[in-house]
Amino acid sequence: MAGLVLTIRALRKRYTGTDALKGVDLDVAPGELVGLLGPNGAGKSTLVKIACGLVNPTSGTATITGDIGYLAELFRFPDWATADEVLTLHQDLARSPGGAAERARLLDRVGLPGEAGRTVQTMSKGMQQRLGLAQAMVGTPSILLLDEPTSALDPAGRHQVREVLEELRASGVGVLLNSHLLSEVELVCDRVAIIARGELVAAGTPAELSNAGGVEVETAAGPRHWPDAGREDAPRIVAELVAAGEQVYGVKVLRSSLEDAYLKAVKTRAEGPSGGERSETR
Repeated sequence: MAGLVLTIRALRKRYTGTDALKGVDLDVAPGELVGLLGPNGAGKSTLVKIACGLVNPTSGTATITGDIGYLAELFRFPDWATADEVLTLHQDLARSPGGAAERARLLDRVGLPGEAGRTVQTMSKGMQQRLGLAQAMVGTPSILLLDEPTSALDPAGRHQVREVLEELRASGVGVLLNSHLLSEVELVCDRVAIIARGELVAAGTPAELSNAGGVEVETAAGPRHWPDAGREDAPRIVAELVAAGEQVYGVKVLRSSLEDAYLKAVKTRAEGPSGGERSETR
């Protein structure tokens, strides 16, 4: 489809006795950050590996427009290699002419300035994760496929990765971010796709997936809750309470979180017609 950097249509993958993906459709546009969420074994990593050509689909298509940058969930660089050598190798693989200037820029971008000569074996897991992100950005990728890129990072490191992702968005690079950290996805992603048992069970912006949770008013008699009310109803509710002689001390417009939407989507998919758990062939 024109104007997209990743187009996935009716994607299926069957391993022996197990359907990892069951006809998934997903798009990523230039400059768009799409978060991929789902429980362990949902098919997220399989989808990412098919998108970058490491796994063949059983049926369906995954089409990339332009070049790919990829960071695997479980990656390993040679212990003896320096950061500069790792990036040089990936420049050769990507046929990038960026040279030393590109390598220095990427290391600085991921928070490893001046670490070109450090060997992998002397790096912490978090530093290795940052180096992995740097190698994914070598060359001029139109889309980055990132599989758990912040799993080994502390809060400061995750914040820095978010800044990098926002820079990529501004420069027109699409990103498919596979993560189990819902808070990270909610902070940075434009859209979210939730996969459960190989199927796309919910998709939309974080705001679209989060629902109104009603209005709560703190009164002298205690908190009172209007579960079906929205923001536009709050002034009327307060006015009616005051007119009835109630003392009002505070008003909250409640919303469910992305976590609530995620749990609801995954639970709904896992329940069978009778409301019990589905059985699953392993």
